Amino acid sequence: MPISFSLVLVITGGGTLVGDFCVIMFSLYMQNKKITYTDIISIENLLCAWREFQKGKRKRKDVQIFQLHLMDNVFDLHLDLKNKTYSHGGYEEFHISDPKPRVIHKASVRDRLLHHAMYRILYPYFDKQFIHDSYSCRLGKGTHKACNRFRYFSRKVSQNNTRTCWVLQCDVRKFFASIDHQILLDEIKKYSDIDIDTLWLIENVVRSFQSTEEGKGLPLGNLTSQLLVNIYANKLDQYIKHALRMKYYIRYADDFVFLSQNKDELEVVLVMVRNFLKNELRLQLHPNKVFLKTLGSGVDFLGWVHFPIHRVLRTATKRKMMCKLKNNPRKKTVQLYLGLLGWGNTYKLKNKINMI
Repeated sequence: MPISFSLVLVITGGGTLVGDFCVIMFSLYMQNKKITYTDIISIENLLCAWREFQKGKRKRKDVQIFQLHLMDNVFDLHLDLKNKTYSHGGYEEFHISDPKPRVIHKASVRDRLLHHAMYRILYPYFDKQFIHDSYSCRLGKGTHKACNRFRYFSRKVSQNNTRTCWVLQCDVRKFFASIDHQILLDEIKKYSDIDIDTLWLIENVVRSFQSTEEGKGLPLGNLTSQLLVNIYANKLDQYIKHALRMKYYIRYADDFVFLSQNKDELEVVLVMVRNFLKNELRLQLHPNKVFLKTLGSGVDFLGWVHFPIHRVLRTATKRKMMCKLKNNPRKKTVQLYLGLLGWGNTYKLKNKINMI
């Protein structure tokens, strides 16, 4: 792809029409190419990655500083990558409640630009390797699709609510913080289409962070982490689908469920999965977040409590929503929440919100 597309993008300030044209042309160009390190570090890819990265961040001071000398910064990054003198920098740590407390680690603008450049080339390749029913951080997936799939599976298993549907729900303890770097890198090396220089770059990013234990952990703040954890968990997904042959299985990040008419089958599956996580991925199930119950008793999955013929919003989520609306009753916020409620049985809650 000629560099002129990306230069036009920068010169025009990233206008929507020109910018979209650049992204589309570059995507078409990449479709029939094998992944190479050159694709990732190219000026074209770095500039398109910059356009995607800066969305919603233009007013941030660190982004504005980088933008002041954009072409110099991009060329410097490109040369460091080309000469293999690039080294990922450190992280800024801060805490959020989403709704539970989380620790976010934020890399520099330069490093985050590289994350976007890596992601836009690597994601299309790896996404094709994942199972259909993995729903976290994937285009065309998400929580709503996962909830609808859960409803579809529950109807299949219960034979339209004429049989008891058992649900095994599991959650991995400290998922991001427990990712083993070497296991992850060894898994990526199995993909023959990834060249040695790309492997070097991925390892540079992976090794740039560790949690409380050396050689473990991925930062929640990195775009690349979203892809890397899916690659890591794909090993579990493949085991469940091909070795255990579980048909009704859904995973969203570290939260996953199995549906079956047979309670005993799910008890066996639980033992097998727990052992696989421990021996193959060095992960543990959260002791307080493993449940085996009937669908009729209500299954709390991805913010909704699912029943045979309806689903309702989780109580904690309702309380948080009402609190936010009382503090910020703007029309845009109200419409946002009403849109969310449209995915479940929330008639009374909608009326309550409309009265605020």
